[in-house]
Amino acid sequence: MNKELKIFSYLHKKTKRNYIQRMINNKVKNMLIAKKYSKQYWDGPRSMGYGGYKYIKNYWKPIAEKLIENYKLNENSKILDIGCGKGFLLYEIKKIIPNIDICGFDISSYAIQNSPKEINKFLSVRNAKKKFPYKSKEFDLAFSFGCVHNLKIFDLEKCLKEFTRVSKKQFLMTESYKNNKQLFNLQCWALTCESFFSYEEWIWIFKKFDYKGDYEFIYFE
Repeated sequence: MNKELKIFSYLHKKTKRNYIQRMINNKVKNMLIAKKYSKQYWDGPRSMGYGGYKYIKNYWKPIAEKLIENYKLNENSKILDIGCGKGFLLYEIKKIIPNIDICGFDISSYAIQNSPKEINKFLSVRNAKKKFPYKSKEFDLAFSFGCVHNLKIFDLEKCLKEFTRVSKKQFLMTESYKNNKQLFNLQCWALTCESFFSYEEWIWIFKKFDYKGDYEFIYFE
């Protein structure tokens, strides 16, 4: 097990959320829609997902810079984004290091189709719970932001082992909780989450599935 980092949390905390309203606003129906990962999830009403997942200049830049600094990425590096969505983070990294070798995949064909044209050819539609089509240690760094909690535990095991197999270093961010209030808020807010695990449970899972990469947890305060 490596380090617990703080890379994404400051962005997560900037968003204001009405947890009760989310829970009572056709939550079950919206969960079913969100889990299709289609246009409504990304660019439909906020109750069904992101409420419009658009590229915002420099929004992902601090995250890109932290990854570059932490993992000493350069023009000779090869990186993989697991659950890349529309690829905005890879796009920012590519703008900072134009010659870096990038690769990303997501379960959503809509997200891939609506990724920046500059990097679209580096992205593909794949499911994170299936075997990754890459060689062992092919990537210098594999990372994942907000993806692995969308897998059930038996698929999470496969994903984490593949995560480790294909990369020399790893980083993932996932949802978690440390107390009952955070658990309640997470259950109210989450539309696609399948793994509602506490901090201690995630640490146990990492050890059980032999995930030795870095990690970050976000909490719904």
